[in-house]
Amino acid sequence: MASSSGTKDGIGPLRSLSKKMARAPTMVDPTTDENTVVDSEVVPSSIAMTIAPILRVANEVESDNPRVAYLCRFHAFEKSHLMDPKSSGRGIRQFKTYLLHRLEREEEETEPRLTKSDPSEIQKYYQNFYEKNVEDAEYTKTPEELVKIYQIATILYEVLKTVVPPEKIDEKSQRYAKKVEEKRAQYEHYNILPLYAVGVKPAIMEFPEIIAGNSSST
Repeated sequence: MASSSGTKDGIGPLRSLSKKMARAPTMVDPTTDENTVVDSEVVPSSIAMTIAPILRVANEVESDNPRVAYLCRFHAFEKSHLMDPKSSGRGIRQFKTYLLHRLEREEEETEPRLTKSDPSEIQKYYQNFYEKNVEDAEYTKTPEELVKIYQIATILYEVLKTVVPPEKIDEKSQRYAKKVEEKRAQYEHYNILPLYAVGVKPAIMEFPEIIAGNSSST
């Protein structure tokens, strides 16, 4: 793998966080079959509103670029840890352990497809996504489809900013991100729609905790 800023894969703090978490007491209950956790979107309700959208984007882009999906999941892992560093919330320890194990596997199984390093990979993928899905989309997509596209683009840029040093984010990526932000503002009244507005409803949305959270927010 190519490296950036002296850290493997160019992920910087994410790699050190992975090592720290690997040493932390985050083991799954030995009586629990890890295989019962079949979807990385089974997120504890206390962090679901923040973390589940990132993992949905990871699932959305995985077939197109597994390495970018891995970077999205790593960002979700980092945010989960920052939100509950002691894993004291219900289900947090098991969720983070499961996600960490998945990331360790994907780190070895995936590699950049478009470039030679993760920072340039996520940046190139973000630009490609914008040019393929956002440019001229308002003339070819429904409002519901546009909401989904803008949400994916927004999260991809959020992940990009955790992988690419601020001074290395090129002008094109910044310009695209600004346009996405402007376009999303035009469709704010559609934001009650979830990320899966177009496509199959993910299993997590059927969980009682998520249904209860959505009901309380309306």
